[in-house]
Amino acid sequence: MAATDTLPATTGDETVVRLGGAQGGWFRQVGWRHLVGLLALAFSLFPILFVVSAAVNPLGTLSSSELVPTGASFENFRKLFVDTAFPTWFLNSMVIGLLAAALSMFVSACAAFAFSRYRFRGRRAGLLGILLVQMFPQFLLIVALYIMFAYVSDLWPAVGFNTRTGLLLLYLGGALGTNTWLMKGFFDTIPKDLDESAKVDGATHAQVFFGLILPLVTPILAVTGLLGFISAVNEFLIASVFLTDDDAKTAAVGLYGLVSEERNNNFGVFAAGALVLAVPTVALFQFLQRYIVGGLTAGAVKG
Repeated sequence: MAATDTLPATTGDETVVRLGGAQGGWFRQVGWRHLVGLLALAFSLFPILFVVSAAVNPLGTLSSSELVPTGASFENFRKLFVDTAFPTWFLNSMVIGLLAAALSMFVSACAAFAFSRYRFRGRRAGLLGILLVQMFPQFLLIVALYIMFAYVSDLWPAVGFNTRTGLLLLYLGGALGTNTWLMKGFFDTIPKDLDESAKVDGATHAQVFFGLILPLVTPILAVTGLLGFISAVNEFLIASVFLTDDDAKTAAVGLYGLVSEERNNNFGVFAAGALVLAVPTVALFQFLQRYIVGGLTAGAVKG
């Protein structure tokens, strides 16, 4: 028998299995998984490395971009903050992103609580209606929304074109979407006996919702808040139509303007802006990660 075969060797009460041969082989058992993981890691990291390389490339052009740039510098970052209105774009994105995430999370939580805890006429139709509306992309409404905001801008300029409030209202229009379904499923896992016990003790509906239910659904709140922030910050199509003034643009719209006509010349500045814009998203994910993980084991009920 070959030495590489798998041979069970019995020593007392213990059985030692030598891997190899027909039944074993480290690569066939485990090694190929490491290879697939390394390939997936390289596939996901390459775009990030390319953007980082382009951001520190002193030439700052698309044609001169290379994975390992020579003479790396922060000249593109200097141009980004000095020669463009990126600080204003970045501030607009952060304000709109945080407010849109917080408000959409609150609206979705209220709707999910109502659909999960109460039985009323039109409940099933409302859930199906929310699901059906989400099947159509929001950009299909751009023409109708543009006409509406044209009238709104004449009557109330503060909530019309080129305003943070106007764009925030547009984003909140789709708040009752997938998030409501996600939260409702999470609310359904919480026993209704908790609500009844709190009401017997004299708690109101608001006290049950804010003081009892919301702390128990922290994980789904963190997830929906993070997704809402990412969606609002990265959204481009609607923002590009409703924000035309340079001071009112978000970072996504402003950075696109840098490469829309002179893609080759401003690619380094564009890459630098993309890196800066990614920092808040990563920081928010790291902050909410403890709520996503820790919240799964929180909220134990006393017997």
